Amino acid sequence: MYQLNLLPGAINEIIASVTDHHCLTQADRYGLMAALLDESLNEEERRSIDRLLRSVARGRVKVIEDGSKMD
Repeated sequence: MYQLNLLPGAINEIIASVTDHHCLTQADRYGLMAALLDESLNEEERRSIDRLLRSVARGRVKVIEDGSKMD
C-alpha cells in the first residue's frame, strides 16, 4: 500500500497561499488529501482545513488546475 507523508508545515503553507491568492491549486488539493489521511493531524490543523473547504464551497476560493494561473 502506498503511504502519503505530510511535510512539516504543509498545512500552514497551503492556508497562507490560498489566503494570498484566493485559489486552490491541484497541488494544494493533493496536500490537503495527504493531511486528512494523516492520523497525526492536530485539531487546529483539522479546523483550518474545514474552514478552507467551507470557503471553497461558498465560492470565496476558486479551484484551479494549474498554479501558474493564480492572480
